[in-house]
Amino acid sequence: MWKNLVDRFRALQVFVKVAERAGFSVAARELAMSPPAVTRSISALEDRIGTRLFVRTTRSVRLTEAGTRFLQDARRILMDLDEAEDAAVGSHAAPQGELHITAPVLFGRMFVTPLLGAFLDTHAAVAARTLYVDRVVSLMDEGLDVAIRIGTLPDSGLTAVRVGTVRRIMFAAPDYLATHGTPDHPAELQHHSIIQATTMGGGPDWAFESAGKRLTVRPGARLRMNTNDAAIELALTGFGLTRLFSYQVAAHLAAGRLQPVLEDFEPPSLPVHILHQEGRLVSARIRAFVDFMAAALRTDPALQC
Repeated sequence: MWKNLVDRFRALQVFVKVAERAGFSVAARELAMSPPAVTRSISALEDRIGTRLFVRTTRSVRLTEAGTRFLQDARRILMDLDEAEDAAVGSHAAPQGELHITAPVLFGRMFVTPLLGAFLDTHAAVAARTLYVDRVVSLMDEGLDVAIRIGTLPDSGLTAVRVGTVRRIMFAAPDYLATHGTPDHPAELQHHSIIQATTMGGGPDWAFESAGKRLTVRPGARLRMNTNDAAIELALTGFGLTRLFSYQVAAHLAAGRLQPVLEDFEPPSLPVHILHQEGRLVSARIRAFVDFMAAALRTDPALQC
């Protein structure tokens, strides 16, 4: 019976790895198994539950509808097993295992990467994998442990640790403002060259605030860019005005390379949270990493606007 349980848990681990890597060969390498062994494990799992979990072609491996549903259950079962093992060795066990972390692209590059390196230097038994994307991803669906989120949080079963706030600011290079003038009201943006970073979300209307009341304008973006760093680089050349989060351009503002505008019309600041999945017992590696990140981020001036 025990061997059967071990085999079934191992089959779930193999299934999750193949689903995450969208391939049998790469999953086999990461699991230190042969590709035929991985294929046999998946086939045996599909036979046992009576349904196909993957659609296989010569070029791709993708989940079936049943496989997508089963992936959520498999991750939850493996997470419960991890929690049970952590409970058995005690809540003060040394951090170990692999951390899976997601964050917005620039936030990840500017804050998570250096702090993660320092954390891993301190905890030799911990490894990590990052997913930096400018969209909200499901921790459960993507097999993630920790997420950085900017903005108001929806109700969920996630544990949230607030670490700061950021502003949405308009800015431009001093050369641009010297040539084209500095707008005194959001309505004047229609007369300026506007760069819109599409990662900020929303449509053509931009929200501001005046005397506690919401103010909406449609400046008409001359250029729409799909990455924040591209919008910043173009603004630095003096091409036009754009709007991003304050932390993303804090260094440029401090050095005078960029200049804020319309500060009296900024919408309310947005909170920054570290999120992790709530369980009966948070693993030592997640608890240690969240505590480490929170302590560092709460002292960073760029996140205390």
